[in-house]
Amino acid sequence: MSTATVVGAGPNGLAAAIALARADVQVTVLEAADEIGGGTRSSEAILPGLLHDHCSAVHPMAVGSPFLKSLGLARYGLKWTLPEIDCVHPLDDGTAGVLHRSVAETAAGLGADGRRWRRLFDGPSAAYDTLSDDILGPLLRIPRHPVHLARFGIPALAPASLLAKMFSGEEARALFGGAAAHAFHPLHRPLSASIGLGILTAGHRHGWAVAEGGSRRITDAMAALLLDLGGKIETGVRVRSVADLPPTDVTVWDVTPTALADILGDRLPPRVARSYRRYRYGPGAFKVDFAVDGGVPWTVEAARRAGTVHVGGTFAEVAATEREIHAGRMPERPFVLVGQQYLADPSRSAGTVHPVWTYAHVPNGYSGDATEAITAQIERFAPGFRDRIIGTAVRTTPGFASYNPNYVGGNIMTGAKDIPQLIAGPRFTLQPYDVGLPGHYLCSAATPPGPGAHGMCGAHAAARALHHLRG
Repeated sequence: MSTATVVGAGPNGLAAAIALARADVQVTVLEAADEIGGGTRSSEAILPGLLHDHCSAVHPMAVGSPFLKSLGLARYGLKWTLPEIDCVHPLDDGTAGVLHRSVAETAAGLGADGRRWRRLFDGPSAAYDTLSDDILGPLLRIPRHPVHLARFGIPALAPASLLAKMFSGEEARALFGGAAAHAFHPLHRPLSASIGLGILTAGHRHGWAVAEGGSRRITDAMAALLLDLGGKIETGVRVRSVADLPPTDVTVWDVTPTALADILGDRLPPRVARSYRRYRYGPGAFKVDFAVDGGVPWTVEAARRAGTVHVGGTFAEVAATEREIHAGRMPERPFVLVGQQYLADPSRSAGTVHPVWTYAHVPNGYSGDATEAITAQIERFAPGFRDRIIGTAVRTTPGFASYNPNYVGGNIMTGAKDIPQLIAGPRFTLQPYDVGLPGHYLCSAATPPGPGAHGMCGAHAAARALHHLRG
């Protein structure tokens, strides 16, 4: 029987391990932390019974992931739940962009821009399950569904700021801009529309779902399946060099390119080592979890029913803050993501006290404290919020890097999503999971299709490893 070692037990590492185990490969997963899950871990961070996701929280790309759907993870306790409203982007004048799972319902709330929203999302969202074959894999290849991909991909090539101009009203512009800002990338750059279009399209097809019982349920279910398939998981095992690996036929790495260059050293071909060492990391996240009595008193009523709230003001304001953090400057009013997962999963709350998950976009390696900036931004759209806070838990950018070494400088995207790295990953090649050393493959979110708990990076890397094993 062939053997494989997977380094890292996040969603991608476990996906690679499962794909290999399903092909009758004997798999061992080595995880440096004492707990599996990577960015999908959850815990009671402030009060007993109050459950907070550590990083990954809302999963429009994971709920529709072709690989995860193929695993039957409901048998292992994974249940997806949806809020009444997916996302709201409030504005200072009391209006808001409101994202429903239904394209038609979203469009109906956008006035004159509704027709433009439907033109942008009707076709791609209806075809999303077919389209995902192309957008959830390497982009440097012949597409399986070129017509569907063109309808999605041509707008995705544009800067988000250009695409936003198709909307006449601020509600639609801000709603789109908040989604585009998930890329941690300046919104005037080419391809900056792509991640926003991706999560909006996926959401219109499957919703912005959360995992009941916390994001940890995703990787807990994956680990349970892997064990049933005969795989092994060892925690508290840090791999610093190939000398730390057991004898194995293939190794799949859920680590950053720079970390892999350090681990493999001069075993890597020089051209690959140069590319990996030049790999770039984008802005960081500063996270504050709040325990809030009675929830957030949003001025916009729809925000009180939304699983996600984007706090950043107008499209122009969001674009300005993204330029600032990319330049290494901390804005006074950062873009803030607010997660209210308890609305879809009430088991996360403790009576009338609810867990409110937030993070602000900040410069990479930001050494300051953004707690007050986050609080003030929420208070701006929810007067009285401060008075309801009964506890907080903070994770700084260095804290993110310590929590998960893949989050260099607090960059939870595992790399800057600029044009070269968004298209090709760590280096330009038709096989982005190959590291140039036979039997070794990279599966972290640095590879296509990038961040998320969808497991597709791991599935694709495992396919390359199986190709090698089968000769």
